[in-house]
Amino acid sequence: MSAIRKDVLRDENLIRNLEEMAKDTALLHGVLMRTKETPNSPEVVSYAPFTLFPTPVPSALFHQALAVQTHFNRLVDLVSQNPTFLEETLASTIKVDDFTARLFSIYKQVRQECQSQSIVLGLNRSDYMLDQNPEGWTSLKQIEINTIAASFGGLSSRTPDVHRHILKVANLLEECDQILDNNPAEGLARGLAKAWELYGSERAVVMFLVEDVQRNIYDHRYVENELWKKNIPVIRRRFEDVCRTGSLDQSKRLFVDGQEIAIVYFRNGYMPQNYTSEQSWEARLMMERSLAVKCPDISTHLVGTKKVQQELARPGVLESLFPDEPETVAQIRATFTGLYTLDLGEEGDKTVAMALANPDQYVLKPQREGGGNNIYGKEICEVLENMKDSSDRTAYILMDKIQPRPEQNYLLRPGAPLRLNSCLSELGVFGAYVRKGKDMVFNECVGHLLRTKSSDHADGGVAAGVAVLDNPLLV
Repeated sequence: MSAIRKDVLRDENLIRNLEEMAKDTALLHGVLMRTKETPNSPEVVSYAPFTLFPTPVPSALFHQALAVQTHFNRLVDLVSQNPTFLEETLASTIKVDDFTARLFSIYKQVRQECQSQSIVLGLNRSDYMLDQNPEGWTSLKQIEINTIAASFGGLSSRTPDVHRHILKVANLLEECDQILDNNPAEGLARGLAKAWELYGSERAVVMFLVEDVQRNIYDHRYVENELWKKNIPVIRRRFEDVCRTGSLDQSKRLFVDGQEIAIVYFRNGYMPQNYTSEQSWEARLMMERSLAVKCPDISTHLVGTKKVQQELARPGVLESLFPDEPETVAQIRATFTGLYTLDLGEEGDKTVAMALANPDQYVLKPQREGGGNNIYGKEICEVLENMKDSSDRTAYILMDKIQPRPEQNYLLRPGAPLRLNSCLSELGVFGAYVRKGKDMVFNECVGHLLRTKSSDHADGGVAAGVAVLDNPLLV
């Protein structure tokens, strides 16, 4: 097996014939996004952007990413239960990053109260790129782990059939057989269902906490529909709805619009702009204090910060978390790339000098989710020069820039001309786990996601309008 042949990629008649068929196939299979930008704009639905062909991914590295996911689930959970680690790791960051500081303030307040809920639900996604060293060897390297609102589990459940059909029409039957089944929506829903079952009330509902304008609503709906298939009721509410109608009873059960909430599934709340008022923060605190299962709870949300990621890569840290599991440590550490602190002091000063000397070898990362936040190249120098002697730099970490090998592909976007691009891809692996008290009762890798973008773009995901959905073609 190899990549899509060059003669196929450059067959203009074939590509022209495939283009419209591929778009229609995406619509038929429900690979959809809203184009509505404001509450008052017209309601328009189109296909979510995707690649015309699947992208080759080495089979061994793909399976490595899947195999390590349950270990990452456990790692996230262990760190979330370690207040000393979180407090020491985030001490410098919360002094200069207001958003992380607000989250940490809620974390401290909830810890001071008696813990309301012993059920913990995690739905996360670990993201990787395939790093190619100067000798041509390729290895799997983690970019980040998303512990809140990990997206595209729904749409990536629909893309395999789209690429299978395209490959059949292109008479690439061998390649068609290499597209794997993939259903993260069902797996994520199983995690939600397990937590709902443990909550123990058939009348209680799962609440998706969502944004006012949600272009990616169909991604949510596929997970939601899997819950309805299991006869688990679901509602969708915004922060302002929780502010207006939310309350806790004497047992700290959470009610919104008079309905008891078994699970708060955060598909919102991961960026500062999601909190539009002080009432939004009050609503987040109320939900965290409640008996409802939070996905994620506030401590798990904090585990997803870049500062925690950098600290976990330090020598000896994984060993302290998995003291009797050297193989687990080795599997996790094999995916780490270079991560460097920018805390004030000798070590941080060394990191600054390193970045200023060779900015193209690194990525400067703030404590933010949602794509489009990272800093590259000359801009790293501009940012660090302005704050190299200031504590402001501790709001960031520095990471080695991963160097993937570009592949040729076409990116289909509504309203955009089709052309052959040099592309870079990012592999995401979905994990789901449920813990009750000290017992991990559910821990699975539940699927994967491939996103691809033009190599002209340094940063940005599908929701940010840069990357498109894809499928791995195992080689």
